[in-house]
Amino acid sequence: MNAPAAPASPGSALRRLGRPLAALVAVAAPTAYVAAVDPNAPGHYPTCPVLQATGWWCPGCGGLRCVHALASGDLNTAGHDNLLVLVFAVVLAVFWLRWVWAALTGGPAPRISFGLRQTLLLVLLLAVFTVLRNLPPGAGLAPPAV
Repeated sequence: MNAPAAPASPGSALRRLGRPLAALVAVAAPTAYVAAVDPNAPGHYPTCPVLQATGWWCPGCGGLRCVHALASGDLNTAGHDNLLVLVFAVVLAVFWLRWVWAALTGGPAPRISFGLRQTLLLVLLLAVFTVLRNLPPGAGLAPPAV
């Protein structure tokens, strides 16, 4: 017969929350900067080197504008600026919430494991997104020109 697990002490829960909270601060600081310094205004951020060299929107083009729109609560604009960044932000937010929940309950932290197959699928997704947003049928995926 298994004995019930002893409840976690408050100090240990705070200690377990250290890493998720440190990750939150590491993401919140640059996000706050992008929220304060509008990427839609020219002169604040450098031009994307891929866009400058090829004229093609790379998978990250519009990402800063997407983050700025997200920080302002404008999901429609965020999705138009860079849908892929918006999707990744949602996935990372869910992962972070699961991490916090695991820290609070004393459960195992969620893990992300990328093998060759997942890496190839991610590269394929990025390639398809890049090509699609640069063709007329996918023009809605391209960020607005600034």
